[in-house]
Amino acid sequence: MSEPASISSGIAERYAAAVFEIAQENNALSELESSLEGLGAAVADSADLRDLINSPLVSREDQGAAITAVAQKIGVQEVLVNVLGLMAQKRRLFVLPQLIAHLQAMLADHKGEVTAEVTTAKALTKTQSEKLAKTLAARVGKDVKIDATVDESLVGGLVVKVGSKMIDTSIRSKLASLQNAMKEVG
Repeated sequence: MSEPASISSGIAERYAAAVFEIAQENNALSELESSLEGLGAAVADSADLRDLINSPLVSREDQGAAITAVAQKIGVQEVLVNVLGLMAQKRRLFVLPQLIAHLQAMLADHKGEVTAEVTTAKALTKTQSEKLAKTLAARVGKDVKIDATVDESLVGGLVVKVGSKMIDTSIRSKLASLQNAMKEVG
């Protein structure tokens, strides 16, 4: 990991730990989870919001007012709104995506869940997704939340990542290994 990324991650972890602890003390973890979903979607969907949190040209006051207004409009939990204002004041809003990721990981760990990143050639049906989650839960020993994406270049099959483990049953990887085997023969 590069040094700037490591520093950003460290900053995000400290803010995440504080927010999580406050939410846990107030028995508001479910509200925190829904707040994070809304805030994460806003950051992902809005280029203007991403520009705002990353721009050194926007004053601290303007950043704070804007992020507070956006957070309140989305319905973000009050403690998180306050932390976002503090982050703007300290010029730390650039770590917002990492903060969201750390908080989501902390919430999942608290609930005994693990997220499986699943990439398929075409979208999974609800039944397929549920069956895959049950199968993975039996293997991992925790509840599994599926984060599904579609990559048509896989041709068929799927790639599953749970923690540091990866299972690749895609036709693309099978064709690649067949191609390597043929190179070794010829």
